[in-house]
Amino acid sequence: MTSTQAPPEVRRVATVDEAVALLAELGPDAAPLAGATWVMRAGLRGEPVARTGVALDRIAELRGIGGDGPVTVGAMTTHAALADRPAPPALAALRQAAAMSAFPQVRNVATVGGNLGARGFAEADLVPALLALDARVRLAAAGGRAETDLASWLAGRATRPAGELITGVELDAPAAQRSGYARLTVRGGGEYAIASVALAVELSDGVVTAARVALGSVEPVACRSPEAEEGLVGGPLDAGRARAAGAAAAAACRPREGLDAPGWYRTAVLPALFERAAARAAGAGRTEES
Repeated sequence: MTSTQAPPEVRRVATVDEAVALLAELGPDAAPLAGATWVMRAGLRGEPVARTGVALDRIAELRGIGGDGPVTVGAMTTHAALADRPAPPALAALRQAAAMSAFPQVRNVATVGGNLGARGFAEADLVPALLALDARVRLAAAGGRAETDLASWLAGRATRPAGELITGVELDAPAAQRSGYARLTVRGGGEYAIASVALAVELSDGVVTAARVALGSVEPVACRSPEAEEGLVGGPLDAGRARAAGAAAAAACRPREGLDAPGWYRTAVLPALFERAAARAAGAGRTEES
């Protein structure tokens, strides 16, 4: 005998305060509902679906991209909107990650907040890009508004307070910064990434003076690579130095096993992905997968 789960009730709200209050009231029985590209596949992953989805599509505050420094991106901003908007070289990695993710149909509805909030989604494309760009997460809860760095938020995601809602991200865009993103999939565009690399560097007379590197889909949660960052600083952002940094990152990883790829393969491809990401950061690469 088989049983089916009743479809969730959808409650629509018009403001962030309404959403936070309703999420706090309903507790674990409710979840924010954005593009639903992750939620709709919960059954295939064997995961329960919250009884109530609090739809965020009517909240104007959560949409849009604004500012020059810092740049703010609303949680309901879609991947397609990010991909279509010109980005300064400092933030190119985020635009590239959005443009490469999934299929056009998914990019049209998948959101920044949903990509960050999807637990167990090691392959999320925007997360490593945002980590490398040192993004700050904007939050709203019953106690008010707050902001925290993305790395801290990811580390404590499982213990965040009930009713807390991601309202957006904030990023600085220094004039000396360049960034790039690269990913590898099994069969090309539209697939989840086997491994992804995002890097952001600051250059002075062609020499890397500071670097932030993040890996996606290699370990269960996107993470920074201090070994790669150290390897990039002090020299030019060229292919050889990028591949060496990728090798250093690979040696320090504890890669996850999966049906799409074994752990050893995820680390084996990192030097090549570092080279691609560095080329894109330098303006010599393409945003599409190749």
